[in-house]
Amino acid sequence: MQTAAVAALRLDALDDAALVGLARGGDGVAVRLIMQRHNRRLYRVARGVLHDDAEAEDVVQEAYVRAFTHLDGFRGEAKLSTWLTRIVLNEALGRLRRRRLTVGLKDIDAINDQGEARVIYLPSARHDSNPEHAAARAEVRRLLERAVDQLPDHFRVVFMLRDIEEMSVEETASHLGLRPETVKTRLHRARRLLREALNKTLVSALADVFPCAGARCARITDAVLERLGLPEQSEK
Repeated sequence: MQTAAVAALRLDALDDAALVGLARGGDGVAVRLIMQRHNRRLYRVARGVLHDDAEAEDVVQEAYVRAFTHLDGFRGEAKLSTWLTRIVLNEALGRLRRRRLTVGLKDIDAINDQGEARVIYLPSARHDSNPEHAAARAEVRRLLERAVDQLPDHFRVVFMLRDIEEMSVEETASHLGLRPETVKTRLHRARRLLREALNKTLVSALADVFPCAGARCARITDAVLERLGLPEQSEK
């Protein structure tokens, strides 16, 4: 019997397809690794739809439970991340409907998005050992999160998928059931609204907005494993 840490180290080199095979057999370590790989994207997607930290976290948990109890439904025709994202979107949008809210899917005049520079670039997150710098970065992140929160729902969801998660136009359109031209239009409008609200000095913090790491990541992962009744150790 291996410890969970040793098993995780051994399995971490496997791709998603291999981990899915182990997860189908009830390997809790494989399930944990799958969640750790995809938590941030799924949380950001749910957060972009629901506009609420706690509810987004709950949606991700529900989506994982649904996914891991129906793994036979994953045929490998699309990437695992795509399959999981669709489940999260369905759950999040279903909650919006139950709250009697609308995403505001109205026709929008077409805007030519070709050649449009991104309003905000997404550099890799950097860990700063200077406490003052880290505190300032955290404050900038909060300002950015509030600015994104203030976007209209139908613009915010597209912005989260395209500019924060860096999905392609086609992938975003497929997930949201929109035409690619509509995705481009809404992204253009979202960027313009953010340009009006943000100073260029805030640019470097956007990669860190709506994080799903540390305590939040562990909380989601532990809760899903507990609900699935999966062990923390691998017998492999």
